[in-house]
Amino acid sequence: MRNEPLCNAPCPIARSLGRIGDSWSMIILRDAFAGFTRFDEFQKSANVAPNILSRRLKELVDDGLLEKVSYSTTPPRYEYHLTALGRDFRPVILALAEWGNRYFSPEGAQIQLVERETQRPVETILIDKATGETITPEKYALMPGPAAAPVIHYRHDYLQRKHAGDNTQKFAPLHYVSRDDDAQ
Repeated sequence: MRNEPLCNAPCPIARSLGRIGDSWSMIILRDAFAGFTRFDEFQKSANVAPNILSRRLKELVDDGLLEKVSYSTTPPRYEYHLTALGRDFRPVILALAEWGNRYFSPEGAQIQLVERETQRPVETILIDKATGETITPEKYALMPGPAAAPVIHYRHDYLQRKHAGDNTQKFAPLHYVSRDDDAQ
């Protein structure tokens, strides 16, 4: 279910979760990547109540991750296809699958990414596109971007001081939020 405060937050992670952070929406996207397109397929695969599924599909369409495509006029019937925005969400689903297999499937992998031609299992990792190096917390970090709101800068500066050993400070981001951020 869409979370408007998160959708309007200055953080891109919060904005993304505000649109698709609901577990049912993630399951619908998982199924769309698998090839499901019809309401009854999503409903049976996810075992989700029809009213919840209707709402989530509408929100995913409204947010541009899925598009509603007519496949019958009598009676009116629709399929739900991933848009470019929706297809760009695939790495997130793959990362969740990898993480879930590693930490929540003690019996072994429930699903796995494989190379289509050979069926060779593939491990999902993040890499730096420019260098090909694996992204690790030791070498890479999130920093405020060019359009970062003051609260993002404050958070980053606070954490930099904390990591440097300054334990005397208190985290108080509301004192540094601009009026524009406050309205959000």
